[in-house]
Order: sequence, then structure tokens, then C-alpha cells
Amino acid sequence: MNKLQQISQLYQNMGGKYFAFRAWYEFRRMIGLLKKQYPVNPEFKSYISLSQWRKEAAPFFFESRETLRIVKAKDEHLREDAHRVLDGEIQFFSHEWKRLGKNYDWLTNPDTGYNYDVRKHWTEVADLSKEAGDIKFTWEKSRFSYLYTIIRYDYHFDEDHSDFVFGEIADWIEKNPINQGPNYKCSQEISLRVLNWTFALYFYRNSQFLTEEVFERMMHSIYWQICHVQSNIHFSRISVRNNHAITETLTLFLTSLLYPFFPGAQNRKEEGKAWFEEEIAYQVYEDGTFLQFSMNYHRVVIQLLTWAIGLAELNKEKYSDLVYERANKSVDFLYQCQEDSNGWLPNYGSNDGALFFKLSQNDYRDYRPQLDALHQMLTGKCLYDKDYEDKNWYGVALPRYPAIKKKYGCVSYPVSGYYLIREKDTLTFIHCGNYRDRPAQADNMHVDVWYKGENVLLDGGSYKYNTTLELSKYFTGTESHNTVMLNEYDQMLKGGRFIWYYWSQKAKGGLSETNDTFVFDGHVNVFRQLGKDIVHCRKVVKAKEMPTWTISDEIKQKPYGLIFRQLWHTGGEIMVSSSCERHESEGWVSDYYGEKRIIKEIEFSTKENRIETKITVNNESHLFC
Repeated sequence: MNKLQQISQLYQNMGGKYFAFRAWYEFRRMIGLLKKQYPVNPEFKSYISLSQWRKEAAPFFFESRETLRIVKAKDEHLREDAHRVLDGEIQFFSHEWKRLGKNYDWLTNPDTGYNYDVRKHWTEVADLSKEAGDIKFTWEKSRFSYLYTIIRYDYHFDEDHSDFVFGEIADWIEKNPINQGPNYKCSQEISLRVLNWTFALYFYRNSQFLTEEVFERMMHSIYWQICHVQSNIHFSRISVRNNHAITETLTLFLTSLLYPFFPGAQNRKEEGKAWFEEEIAYQVYEDGTFLQFSMNYHRVVIQLLTWAIGLAELNKEKYSDLVYERANKSVDFLYQCQEDSNGWLPNYGSNDGALFFKLSQNDYRDYRPQLDALHQMLTGKCLYDKDYEDKNWYGVALPRYPAIKKKYGCVSYPVSGYYLIREKDTLTFIHCGNYRDRPAQADNMHVDVWYKGENVLLDGGSYKYNTTLELSKYFTGTESHNTVMLNEYDQMLKGGRFIWYYWSQKAKGGLSETNDTFVFDGHVNVFRQLGKDIVHCRKVVKAKEMPTWTISDEIKQKPYGLIFRQLWHTGGEIMVSSSCERHESEGWVSDYYGEKRIIKEIEFSTKENRIETKITVNNESHLFC
């Protein structure tokens, strides 16, 4: 594919507005005009005194720790996690603990040891570098999500580590001059930092360690971080347009409510709210599915909507009806895709370990606390039999909708092309959809199968966004999914870091039912880089009340001589059989960002254009064949 073809494909996929904006943005960055928009060492100003803020602070989820009425529970796991944080450890991407030490410089990538130069303006910092490694490892502590562990520990155990919390914030401010270094590179990271500092500020509102000096330094830093987000908002709204844009537009709105004394607050309030409503309308589709085709990023939106709706209600603000409707439908979609026994969902789509506001001890892969919190807010009712702590921190309920119920049998979400077959012991998840927005992974027709709480056919996940070419191709490409390939070709042609060419199109799927089976039938135009009329047809027949699936795949207009490959990634004790040639190898799965483990990969191949496979879970002997 030559350069002209790449430009043509990019223009067709992303549109003229994106193309023009990126070209203008990069031009301004290269000649230094962009740098001038973001001042360094701005003049220090005092916006409000601490005593005045304590008296007049805008309504938040709670007034201070003293006003909370959450039932206290001395969870030893919480105690252990809090002491690890206090001792210099951080849980990266909601799972792996890394020791950064008590005097971490906020600039070193703990995965590679690379130290960023904080003297550089953020426009001069590369976010993709072989030497530096994945910049997300540097950003992780600076997001300040670990503060929730300390806040919850202090509340439940009646302790006070506000000196530690404000010390961490003050240290970050000192070591990260405004608009300099890697921690100003991403406006979403800035937005989350501001929201997390705000949560801590209200919780420790009456702390003796919240001095006038600390408060004024925080206000100065927060104001200029918000200004940064405001100045760069169109990069996210036009160039990125995913959960970043939702986070940043919402932050502009919420900070204008919570910090109305900042200059320009009224303008940010109006623009932020309007933009946020636009992003929800655009990104959350009418059936409640999400444009990023990612379960975890959809949960990110769930958490943002919880803050958005709750704080708007407390501050007597309202959104358009569509925002509440899409919020409710989002909860419904993720809830229907959920494995009941543990709260996990298919590891489908990009998964970067994000869990913005962790207010319970549940595992990162367990979506119940976050879904329950927004469901409680929208319906006034719990979504699950078990009580989860998250909703108690928000304390807002404005019942607009009836409680959501679990659906059995055939469940379809045709806008994005998700199809579910749910029975008492099994959950079958299938994706067959068009891409009207930028895809992240070449995973059409992926099938996920759960049996009695075990993910027996699973998705490979994401691993890292900045890794070796081999691992990047595996995890973002077709090979890590339960679908088909032609030779080593992915369903789409990989471009740059987050770019795919020849998007899968003309997808159509549907579910039906007979006396003995549930049937999915679908097709999609794929491998368009090899031929414009190549179509993958997949039929999945699920025997009722039996852990048995028959999958029939056909490639229409298959180019002569290419090998047709059907891939299965096994996470349990199952039997997979076909009349085609069988190969077994080691594959990878990444349950948590930055981590991977070996699994068994089964492949059937043929030079013909058809493969039929039978999959059975042996629930008696549990022998793997």
C-alpha cells in the first residue's frame, strides 16, 4: 500500500474535518505556535481564601468526611492496600503493584527506567518512543487514583492520612511545572487528576494539613490544568473523539460548577455542558452500545456519567433527556453481557486497565460496583442482591427508570452488532458489526463463550499500546480473537499506532430460535486489502441447555492459494473438533494491562473456503482434548 493510498484511505475513513485538523495541529506544533498557547510559570494568583471556600464550597457528593454516613467495615485487604501505598507502592492499571518509593520523581517510567525531561514543554515530549517505552506507566501515578485507597482506609478505620495526601499533591505540583513534561501531554490524564484531587479536597475539607498555602497552590495548579484542557479540547473532540473527549468536556463543566470563582468559569460551564451532551449523543449509540467497541472503555463512560448526573443534580443542573436515556441503556448493555457469578465481562476491545474512581475492593474485572452505582442513581434500586460500596459514596438517586432485569435467550444490540445467547449455565457473546467510527482491533465475528462462570473461549485482550511489533500485531490484530484469518493477513490492514485501513463493512447479523437450538447467522465484508468483495459468513448453533456449539465459517470470494484459518483461544477444559487440519500452539491472553500469560491456541486450516467446528464443554470428566 503506497503513501497516496494510505492518505486516501485515511481521508475516506476519518473524514475531511479530521484530516484538516490533524494537518493544521501538527503544522502549528512543528513551528512552535502551539507551544505559545500554553504558558509556563504563569503569574501566581489567589482566587479564594481557604476559609471562604470551606464556608461556600459548591455541593459535592458529600460535604466532608465528617458528614458521610456509609456503614464502616474494617476490610483487612483495604488495610493492606493502604499500607502498601503509604510505603511507596502503587497498583498499576488496577492490578500489578510496583514499588516506586516514597520519593518518586513523577517522571520516570518504572517499566523501562526512562526519565523524562521536565524542562521540555509538553508539546516537545514524544508520547511514542522505543527508548521511553509506554508513557502510560509514567502517567499512572500522576492520575492520583490511588488516593481513593487512602480515603477509604481513613474513613473505614477512623484514621487520618491527609498529611500524606496533601504532601503527595504538593510534591507533584513542585516537580511538574505548569505545561512542562510528560504529565501535561494528555488532557484526559490532566482531567482525571483534577477530579481526583477534588474528591480528596472535599473529603479532607476540615483537615489541619489543608493549610492556606497548600490550598492556594492547589487552586493555582487546578486552574491552569483546566485552562490546558480547555485550550486543547478540540484535539480530543475532532482528532481523538472517544472516552477522552467525554472526560475532558465533562471536566470543563464540572469544574465550572465546583470552582465558580475561577476566571472564565461561566463560559467553560456553558461550553463544557453542551460539548458533553454532544459527545454522549455521538459516542453512545441509541441501543446503549459504545463507539469504541470496548467493554472497559464503556465502563469508563459509566463512571463519568455517574459523576456527571450526580453532580449536576446536586448543583441543580439538568442535561438533555438523551444523556439520561443513553446512561440507562449503557448500564443495560453491559449488565446483559456480564457473567453473573463474578461480574466479569468478555475481555473485548481495548483494555488499558482504567478504573477511574475505585471505591470498593472488588477486582478490576468485576463491573458490578460501577454498574450498580449508576443504576442506583437512575432507578433508586440496587442492581444486584449484594451491596457494593461505590454507590454509597455518591448518595444521589433521581429515579427515572424501572430497575433493569437480566434477559435470557436471544438478546441483540444491532447498532454495534453485538449478539448474546444466555442460558442458566452458558453465555455466548458474538460481535458482527460495521465500523462507522475508528476501530481499535481487527476482531469482527469474535465469539466469547462462558460456562458456569468460566471463560472457556476468550479474547486475548490488549497487553500494551506501546510494545514490540510482533506483540502489537498479535493483540490488536485478528490472531488473538476467536475468528478467522487468511494466511497471516488481519481482517483489516494495520496502519500507524491506532490506525486501521480498509475497515470491515456491510456487516449484518441476527439471532433466531428453534425448538432445540439458538442460531446466530451473520456476514461481514473483510480482508478488503486483498479483494473488495471478500465476505466472511459465520453461523453459530447453540444446543439448548447443553454446552455444545457448532460453528460454520465460509469465506466467499477467497483469493486463490490463501490458507483459510479458524482460530480458538481456550481458557477452560473443552473439546474442539473439526474435519480440517488441526494445529495447536501457544497463544497469549492479557487479563490486565501490561501483563500477559500463555494459553492454548487451536487452529483449523484448509485451502478450501469452508470450516465447520464443534465445541463441547465436558462437564463430567473435564478432560481437555
